[in-house]
Parts: sequence; structure tokens; C-alpha cells
Amino acid sequence: MPLPQCDNPPTPQETAVLRERYRTERERRVRPDGPRQYRPTAAEFGYFAADPYAGEAPEREPLRDVVDVAVIGGGFGGILAGARLREQGVAKVRVIDKGGDFGGTWYWNRYPGVHCDIESHVYLPLLDETGFVPEWKYSPGEEIRRHAVRIAEQFSLYEHALFSTAVTSLTWDEAAQQWLVATDRGDAFLATYVITATGTLSEPKLPGIPGIEDYRGHTFHTSRWDYAYTGGSPEGGMTGLAGKRVGVVGTGATGVQVIPMLAEDAGHLYVFQRTPSAVDVRGQQRMTPRQVGADRPGWAAERRENFLRICSGEPADQDLVADRWTASAALLEKLLPSFRRDGEPDFETAYEAADHATMNTIRTRVAAEVTDRATAEALKPWYRYACKRPTFSDKYLPVFNRPDVTLVDTADTHGVERMTERGVVVGGVEYEVDCLVFATGFSVGVSGITSGQLPVTGRDGVRLLDELARRGPRTLHGFTGNGFPNLIRMGALQNASSVNYTHILDEQAVHAAALVAAAEAEGALVEPTPEAEDAWIEVCAGVPDHAWFHAECTPGYYNREGRGRPNGPTAYPHSAVAFHELLRRWRAESMEEALRPKAVTAD
Repeated sequence: MPLPQCDNPPTPQETAVLRERYRTERERRVRPDGPRQYRPTAAEFGYFAADPYAGEAPEREPLRDVVDVAVIGGGFGGILAGARLREQGVAKVRVIDKGGDFGGTWYWNRYPGVHCDIESHVYLPLLDETGFVPEWKYSPGEEIRRHAVRIAEQFSLYEHALFSTAVTSLTWDEAAQQWLVATDRGDAFLATYVITATGTLSEPKLPGIPGIEDYRGHTFHTSRWDYAYTGGSPEGGMTGLAGKRVGVVGTGATGVQVIPMLAEDAGHLYVFQRTPSAVDVRGQQRMTPRQVGADRPGWAAERRENFLRICSGEPADQDLVADRWTASAALLEKLLPSFRRDGEPDFETAYEAADHATMNTIRTRVAAEVTDRATAEALKPWYRYACKRPTFSDKYLPVFNRPDVTLVDTADTHGVERMTERGVVVGGVEYEVDCLVFATGFSVGVSGITSGQLPVTGRDGVRLLDELARRGPRTLHGFTGNGFPNLIRMGALQNASSVNYTHILDEQAVHAAALVAAAEAEGALVEPTPEAEDAWIEVCAGVPDHAWFHAECTPGYYNREGRGRPNGPTAYPHSAVAFHELLRRWRAESMEEALRPKAVTAD
């Protein structure tokens, strides 16, 4: 797929000026503490992560049983793993999650205005299998959560599930050839296989603002919305905010959705912004089954694959989704080699010109929709399109024309300066607020087996975290590792990625279930050889990851708050389409690379 052509590409002088503006704006926001500027929702701030939806976890006896597969994580990754295992005939699948029900991100995120930013007909998995057709082009969060429950019910995943439960350790039992799974509820059960689907954005984070503990008003995180305080629902009607001064910290994808809703119901809204989002057109609309082709079998899989191909730079006969994601496809995947098939001699120059055109359109939209010139200037994003996850809204920018909404730009102070008992201080000015909402997102990579939060001990007492520190990540296709039998990981590490991550998760779930089925058929363990790991690491390291691009980006979770991408081969370097084709071919031809004979024990 070629890059979009620019009617008037910038001159070298204009490009130099733009680069300097990007550099200047980046420096205004980079902090020396990098990711340490945030604090976890733990210790005295643990209440920010408490579950407001499940209530008190019901008492139960600790489990000491045996299951075929333990799946850690009840979001779409874990649900899809369970569903695909059921399709393979696996009987006893136990999904474990900290939340009170299935849903993952969509269990936690119930804030007003929450919607999917990927078209629902490609984002929601297993539509063909469940017969569900979303009503809206972009589904509201509650519809997505209910679909997660629908899948879990259809595939009988509730039968052995454990909710309000956190796995605290995984230990390989060589004699039993099984994993001992321990939890914070006293469980210690055995599982022949373990699949981890803990996600990368699951733990809410707070800005490390000096004085945050002194504030005497009401506070909560968007992923734990306090409807007891605000009243209302995800559709609005927050009568508890009438006449109140409300502040919100964070203007990323969540902030862009929640801020218009808060503006409707608060007495006065203060929006504390460090970096403006790139806000493109949403174009929300109702969609009939006929419009999306739901009158024929396989419609959802076809539409989903079409979207992935276009967003991956692969050829497609038509654009079935036709939204702003597919229109900007060539700027989304950060210079993947699949975009270079045109033979352009200077791809990076062409990329920069296309990026300039896209971002200039977005900045022009800000100027057209926001009447106050100073406010409009503060809302313009000065960075490349793929530096931060794009956002989409037809309601966000007009909010700043309201007299009861104040934008407080915090770039020159690198964020909020401090907090007092009464409010927030920026540039020496105190803004008194009755309630402060943190739309500050999630900590990246702090959950799961590679973070240290969940200790994993493999064969011969080797700890996974020690192996990571000693040799870096070593996997086959991102799923399995030598020394850790029957442990299958779902996630982005040495795997593929795309803007529609549920599609990625479903392909991973299919692969994980196929590994389990192959091991059962052969009476073997799922465990690659060191040589297979070496070969995969070479593949992941085969193409430069364009460190220059991330180094020049405004700070955010994509580039570790301005610190650049992690060192080492951490992802498959080509498109997700190519990766999925590679996996299908490998399953047909080379499955033995991931299997080893079980140990023979004497009677």
C-alpha cells in the first residue's frame, strides 16, 4: 500500500522548521524522571485500584484440585484462549482474574462516554460464532462488556472461573509434570498447562504530584469510576456533580471521551493538559446488519481481516471499514517494511511528507472548531501522528467553547506542579476543585510474568525474571520458552501488533490452543529448543526498529516517556498479516519445534 500523496509536499525549509517545532514542543514535556513520574496504585494509594463494581469478594474455601489449563486474565485475551481451547475439546479450563467478572479492560473502564475507538464489527471477536451484530459503528463500553460475558457463557467458561482472585506464583512441578498455581485467596491447585493473558495496560497509574496526599477533595481514577459520588451512568446524567468544580488530569484517549460528558454535568470543569491528543473525526453512526454484510456466513472474519490488511500496509481489493484508521493506515505502523514494496528510494522523506499533511489537517480542524485563539493553539498537537495513539471525537474540541470549561496547559511546568488541600497548582496559580478525576491511563508492562509481579519458577528452580535479566527475552514466536514447559504467553513480546489488538489476541488464542492440542496428541510437553529460540530472536532482530522515530517523539507510553524504545528484539518486525501467515505455515509444517518428550519416571 503506497503512502498517501501530498498535493503540496513541504519544502526542505518548511520541513526543517517543522522538525524544530516538534523538538521544542517535545523538550517542553520531557521530564528527567521519565516513567518514574507516575506512582502505582498501591500502599496508601491502593484504594484507587479497588473494585467498585463487585463489592466484597465472597468467601470460599481455597482450591486444591487439578485443571487441564489455567488461564490467567479474564479480558478478551483470556476469554478467547478459553473459547479456542473449548473448540479443541479441552474440558477443564479455569480462568482467573482480579476483577469480579469477565471483561478485562471493559470490566474496569465504565466511565461516562466510554466507547471503542476501533469499529465494533472488527473489534468485537467471535461475532460469527455468537451471531451478534453490534448496533453502532463504535460500540459503547457496556455493549462490549456484555459481549465478553456472552462469549464466556457460550463457551462455558464460568464453570471453573475464579474472580476477585490474583495469581501470586507459578511453580513447575517436575514430578507431576504440571504447574502449581498459587493465589491470594489461598488456592494451590495444579494445571497441566498455563496460559498468561494479563495484558500490558491493566494497572491504573497516578501522576506523582507533590502534595497529592494533602488534597481534601474527592478523587478517583477513570478505570474505577465512582458513580456513588457522581451519580448517573456511562450515558451521563451525573447529578452529583451539579454545581461542583471538577478537575480532570489527562487528555489521552480516555480524557477525550470523558471530558465532554463531565462538561455537561459539572458546575465548572478544569482540564489539566500536558500534551494535546491528535483528535480526528469520529463519524459515529448506527449500522444495519445489511450494511456490514452480516447476512452471509463469515462476514465478520472477512471484515476483520480486511481491516488488518489495510492497517498493515498489505494489498486489499476494497476498504470495507473506510474510517480514519484505514485512511491513515500508512502512518500507523511506524515504518513497517511492508510499506516499502513500492520501491520508493527515499521512504523516510515520503513518510515525513505524508505525516505533515495528516497532522496539518488535524491542527487545522482545531483552529476551525475552537473559537478562542489561545485555547486552540494549546490544543494543537505538535508531533508525528504515530507518536501517540490517535483519538477520535466529534464532541471534544467544541467543549472548549463553553464558558464553564477551562483548559489549563501544564507543558511549561512539565505537568501539574503540586496539589494543596483545596486544589491544583499550575504556574503558581491555584485552581480550587471539589473533585479531581485522574484520566492518566495504565502502567505499561507491570502486570504478568515478565514484570516480576507474578513470580514464575521453571524447571530446576530457574526463575523467569532471573533469565530475563541475564539473557533478555527468549521465546519461540513470543509464546513459549525453553525451561518453562507448558507455559504459553499471550501478549506483544516478540509477537505481532496492530491497532486492532483483539484480532491479534484471537490469532494468539488459536495458536495457543493448537499448541495444547498438539502436545496432548503427542503425549509431549510444549517447550521449544534453545536453537528454535535463537532462530526466532534473529528474525525479530532482522529489521531496525527505527529508534530515531521514537527518540524524536513527544513523551508517552509508546516511548517510555521520552526515553526511547526498549533495547533488544522485542517484536516481530513485519506486519501482523505476515506473522499470522507465518504461524499458520509453521503449525502445518514445523510444530515439533515447540514439543519435547515428557520425562520418564520410574514406577
